[in-house]
Amino acid sequence: QVQLVESGGGVVQAGGSLRLSCAVSRNIFSINVMGWYRQAPGKQRELVAGITSGGSTNYAVAMKGRFTIYRDNAKNTVYLQMNSLKPEDTAIYYCNAEVLDFGPDFAMYWGQGTQVTVSA
Repeated sequence: QVQLVESGGGVVQAGGSLRLSCAVSRNIFSINVMGWYRQAPGKQRELVAGITSGGSTNYAVAMKGRFTIYRDNAKNTVYLQMNSLKPEDTAIYYCNAEVLDFGPDFAMYWGQGTQVTVSA
């Protein structure tokens, strides 16, 4: 079973920084797109950032310029560096990855979520 393990969440003051990480289990063949989503209480899950296997990135407008997504393919890990955090960034952040697990097709997997709380 493919598993994604997230870490790096916590409580930070506005203007501070956090780095989230998400490691995918090693028993896989390859990973295509990886990304980060977030969900605040009472709101729908939204895209934060995504990155392809080749390193191409995309960001939601609200995060662009403050957040950076990058990956270490050798470690099957994706990171989200979050700077200049704002209270509205408070949410549970979820990692996801499109994984080829020695099967015929890629499948999408999600991490357990990590809480990010930004205080004013």
